[in-house]
Amino acid sequence: MASLKDLKNRIDSVKSTQKITKAMQMVAAAKLRRAQEAAVAARPYAERMGKVLAALGAVYDGQENAPVLLGGTGKDQVHLLVVATGERGLAGGFNSSIARLAREHAAKLLSQGKTVKILTVGRKGNDILKRQYPSNIVDTFNFREIKQVGFVQAQQVADKVLAMFNAGEFDVATLFFAKFGSVISQVPTAQQLIPAKLEKPAGEGVVDASAIPYEYEPSEEAIVEDLLPRNIAVQILKALLENSASFYGAQMSAMDNATRNAGEMIGQLQLSYNRQRQAKITTELIEIIAGAEAL
Repeated sequence: MASLKDLKNRIDSVKSTQKITKAMQMVAAAKLRRAQEAAVAARPYAERMGKVLAALGAVYDGQENAPVLLGGTGKDQVHLLVVATGERGLAGGFNSSIARLAREHAAKLLSQGKTVKILTVGRKGNDILKRQYPSNIVDTFNFREIKQVGFVQAQQVADKVLAMFNAGEFDVATLFFAKFGSVISQVPTAQQLIPAKLEKPAGEGVVDASAIPYEYEPSEEAIVEDLLPRNIAVQILKALLENSASFYGAQMSAMDNATRNAGEMIGQLQLSYNRQRQAKITTELIEIIAGAEAL
């Protein structure tokens, strides 16, 4: 049985931990609002660019001269997995859930005889994936020193992906990240980047590019070839911003749980301390009474 001094030390230690988790919860809550606003603001731009590309890409329907970023290489053998996670931990299952989705996808591809290459964005994802796929990781990006990720960081990742694609190092690229839903909801998501999967604008029937009431200068083909590489950077930026908001939401929730758990542990330790102290006092009183009666 622990002594009163040991229990007191444990209570003080848990109280110190509770102060830390409470402070981290407040910091995450403060950063979450800014990150959430950035993620929500990026969604319409990324979605609109996808719709514009879908409308313009209609001119290539059924044609063999489509840009390779849109039509692909015609092969499906080498896959690049771009796995975006957080730079830090203490966020519950945030990082592990994204890595798990990427691992499941990689295992499925490998079982089909495909070649898998992994590009990690974030230290935690790299640490998790290198345990199982150390030889498959081709590069990693670490933005730990960046306070707020932006287009500059997204462009760095996009440039690497495009350089690998232009060098013929892969056929299909898939991006993994967590889409922000709420403080308690972060959804691991897989999005194909190359070849671009563009949803056609909603409307009646199939969109006919020749019927679009716009005149483009230069041609639609030139605009598509210019927008496709930029779209990859935009989609990566959206994923990084979604990840940032998801991370702070997950961390806020995790630290709130840790703070409440620490409070429950303090209560249990305090109860044990009080019982043991009362038992000690009772024992001392019995000894004093017994001694007095003996005299």
